[in-house]
Amino acid sequence: MYIEQGHRGDIGIWKYFLIPLGFIGLMILNYAVMKLLNLDIEAIMQAEIGRKGANRFLIEMLMPFVMGLALLFGWVKLIHRQTLTSLTTSRKRIDWGRILFSFILWSVLTIAITGIGIYLSPEEYVLNFRWEPFLYLFIIALFLIPIQTSFEEYLFRGYMMQGIGIMAKNRWVPLVVTSVLFGLMHLGNPEVEEMGPGIMVFYIGTGFFLGILTLMDDGLELALGFHAANNMISALLVTSEGTAFQVDAIYKSVVEPKLGFDVFVPVFIVFPILLFIYSKKYKWTDWKERLTGKVMSRETYLTKDIDGTHIQ
Repeated sequence: MYIEQGHRGDIGIWKYFLIPLGFIGLMILNYAVMKLLNLDIEAIMQAEIGRKGANRFLIEMLMPFVMGLALLFGWVKLIHRQTLTSLTTSRKRIDWGRILFSFILWSVLTIAITGIGIYLSPEEYVLNFRWEPFLYLFIIALFLIPIQTSFEEYLFRGYMMQGIGIMAKNRWVPLVVTSVLFGLMHLGNPEVEEMGPGIMVFYIGTGFFLGILTLMDDGLELALGFHAANNMISALLVTSEGTAFQVDAIYKSVVEPKLGFDVFVPVFIVFPILLFIYSKKYKWTDWKERLTGKVMSRETYLTKDIDGTHIQ
């Protein structure tokens, strides 16, 4: 079982607080400064993009995630003495096939959904494609965006899911806590300022979707693939002045962002369909136990593992 993989390292419950609290503290500080100084984030981003160029600005925006992922991996390896494999999955080795399947599935659906949207409402988009800037964007997206999404997955669905699950001794608490925190992390995004707090339903709903993927599949692989595809393909296809990724994408949305029914479609329609597809492919069963059941103690888990009665 995935959460119990945290027992394979040197737990030291206090160690689990430092990285999450540090990250969350930075997010709170950033949001507080933004509100107290009444900063116009969209205007600041536009000014920086005008001064540096969209691709350079994107690189600078993604570099903290590269350092964050390196710090998280180093902390897990050196302080917790836990392997990257056990942080990633309950399987004996990381299943790259799962990552690839999830990436391709959501990439194809994202391209299809976006294409349909452009076809049905062409007046809302303008062609923004330019070969050279797009090529640079593609290279950046290929190498850096998966690092950004992997950091978020390893922090929330990996490190925090295992740590909180071991402390709470059940599965539903880490599912709820990590999903809500994942959503709140996006409070500083321009979309929230443009659309209002209702957009948090999408972000928190996405957190629950990715958390359910992780617990049902006993590993991060499907969540890693989905999240990378979501951010990468979205960045390459469509940009607008009201999004976190303002880049040289193929199309640019020219409508004012607003909170509408389409924002809630992924959470209440698309994600349940995806869960059904994943469940059929990977033959998931016992949903209640996997999502709300108890977490084994360290002694029970390691004893079962040594005896060979713990099934990977």
